[in-house]
Amino acid sequence: MENSYLTARQVLGRYHISDMSLHRWLNNPDLAFPRPMVINRRRYFLETDLVAWERARAAKAA
Repeated sequence: MENSYLTARQVLGRYHISDMSLHRWLNNPDLAFPRPMVINRRRYFLETDLVAWERARAAKAA
């Protein structure tokens, strides 16, 4: 499977959140949101990390 990256803007749209919310999620160690790869001050998130985070949150909620 090929690694697919989402931009920060795509992540904002995926979760329907603001940039400030994403900032808070990244700074909250209890939330354990996946860390982005930063290239030229732009953030890229590995999609498989996001899916794993979503599944872990769903499992914890169940």
